[in-house]
Amino acid sequence: MRVAPVRSLLMTDAVLDQLRDLGVDYELVLCDPDLADTAQFCEAYGFSMDDSANAIVVAGKADPPVFAMCLVLADSRLDVNKVVRKKLGVRKCSFATADQTIEMTGMQIGGVTPFGTTSPLPLWIDARVMTRDNLIIGGGSRDRKLLVPPATLAAHPHAEVIEGLAKVIES
Repeated sequence: MRVAPVRSLLMTDAVLDQLRDLGVDYELVLCDPDLADTAQFCEAYGFSMDDSANAIVVAGKADPPVFAMCLVLADSRLDVNKVVRKKLGVRKCSFATADQTIEMTGMQIGGVTPFGTTSPLPLWIDARVMTRDNLIIGGGSRDRKLLVPPATLAAHPHAEVIEGLAKVIES
């Protein structure tokens, strides 16, 4: 495991605390915050887009709104209008705004991870994610990522693997 910067070690770190509490495998990968977006990160640090997954918070239009986190491979598009909407049990849903994402997770887009969120969110994992040997995912902030096997994701207390949660983007 790579060591986190000193500033992270001196503060409570909910992401690393939850990973340690779960007793799961992970590697901390430090990065330039300006390169945190998936395509830029993979190119700069030599990771394959095939082994990269994005955590996306979705918001169901209800009173009060309902939220979930979805994890899909970088080559995929989350099926918000059908699968996610039905799973949330709402008539309309969308991607959460940047402000909603921060409110629900405590994390900025580009660093969002299922671990250590400020709110307990359901974690819906596209089944294709589970077929990879290892995945690079957000690390809780834009200056780091996590390299994890699928078993680490499955160990999340709110994880559910869903077939067809996302569709491969045709190029």
